[in-house]
Amino acid sequence: MGKKEVPSLVKDEKLIQRRREEMVKAAVSLFKKNGFHRTTTREIAKASGFSIGTLYEYIRSKEDILYLVCDSIYDGVKLRLQQDINAEDSGVKGVERAITAYFKVMDDMQDEVLVMYQEAKSLSDEALPYVLKKELEMTAIFEKLLAQSVLQGELDLSEKEIQAAAHNILIIGQMWTFRRWALQKMYTIEEYTQLQLQQLLYGIRGA
Repeated sequence: MGKKEVPSLVKDEKLIQRRREEMVKAAVSLFKKNGFHRTTTREIAKASGFSIGTLYEYIRSKEDILYLVCDSIYDGVKLRLQQDINAEDSGVKGVERAITAYFKVMDDMQDEVLVMYQEAKSLSDEALPYVLKKELEMTAIFEKLLAQSVLQGELDLSEKEIQAAAHNILIIGQMWTFRRWALQKMYTIEEYTQLQLQQLLYGIRGA
């Protein structure tokens, strides 16, 4: 399933990108405060710094803005992760580096991630499958790194165990955002990362 096209009356691609980035930033703040359904397009336009008429030159509906928010967040997380993963790091060291980078991105973008998961249910039947596909692409990054560690003999995991571990990594990183009301009173992001690395890669050992 391909990327959903959001029509624009404006033809200047650079201007479209800039205006939509402004909308996304404003929408994240408003959706976090009021929720998607209680936020109006007029409020988004005002927070973006332009009129409601100008806003509708770049999108058709409020749902288009939610789609752009989700798409932008996934692209941002994936880009940051790819930039922070060192191709020279392989095996378990590479997995640790990738998890550390991912958790750091979750910390830096926690408001955006929280809004995305709270409001993604409001996406259209056309847009939701594409957004879910982006989630699986994120998971695949960790599946690949774990599989490389298995091939190098540093981890002993079946294919299904690799898949489960990759999903666990994604969810545990997101948990820093979802349960920040509790976790961030107990740990710094560095402490949380080290604790989760130990449990993810070496398991929970009893006495």
